[in-house]
Amino acid sequence: MGKQIRVQRRGKGGSVFRARTFRRVAPVRFPMIDASHPVLKGTVRELLHDPGRGTPIALIEFTTGGACCISAPEGLSINQSVSVGANAPPDVGNILPLGRVPEGTLISSVELRPGDGGRLARASGTYCMVVAHTPQGTELRLPSGKSVYMNDRCRAIIGVVAAAGRTEKPFLKAGSAKKLMRSRGRVWPTTSGQKMVAASHPHGGGRHKHSGKPTTVSRNAPPGRKVGMIAARQTGRAKRAVRT
Repeated sequence: MGKQIRVQRRGKGGSVFRARTFRRVAPVRFPMIDASHPVLKGTVRELLHDPGRGTPIALIEFTTGGACCISAPEGLSINQSVSVGANAPPDVGNILPLGRVPEGTLISSVELRPGDGGRLARASGTYCMVVAHTPQGTELRLPSGKSVYMNDRCRAIIGVVAAAGRTEKPFLKAGSAKKLMRSRGRVWPTTSGQKMVAASHPHGGGRHKHSGKPTTVSRNAPPGRKVGMIAARQTGRAKRAVRT
């Protein structure tokens, strides 16, 4: 008799597979600016570590009494003044609309739509570059190398996201990797289905060289069968086109 495989247990949403979000500090979002304040000034009060996040976050208190957390760029320090608005200078840590950022400036935490709080280039060491200002909008070069046109009213932080060398440091022991994966709600360590018995996984049983059946599965497969390459368009290496 079979049992509930890992895919079924994870899909149920139990506490074992749920991210430990109660330890997180605060969401990372830009403040909303009132029309009566063209430039909102604040001060960096603290640099915090957020579990599950690879970048440090900066707690900013504004003169109006509000506060917010942003992804800290390189060079930001405690007690540094930060300005938010269209008339703010393009200094590291300030938040400006893309239409006011000079060409060639490195920016991070870019908004996809005006007012969404920042969505692009938030990982450690990432950045976008302002290429040009055009009638279509501001041309940006994303971390992937792709160029896109964004609304001039979308805001961004001046500077590169901090902790650029984070991924170069090894974990050294399994306990460190376990804590990181648990804070993000990921399954770790993972065991391939071919190494399991037939009762624990559809790919298990028999010789552990191959699964013995196709590893592609339909998008509409039931939970006990939905493992492997789900709704794969192709598998293996792409065939090189033959020129005639």
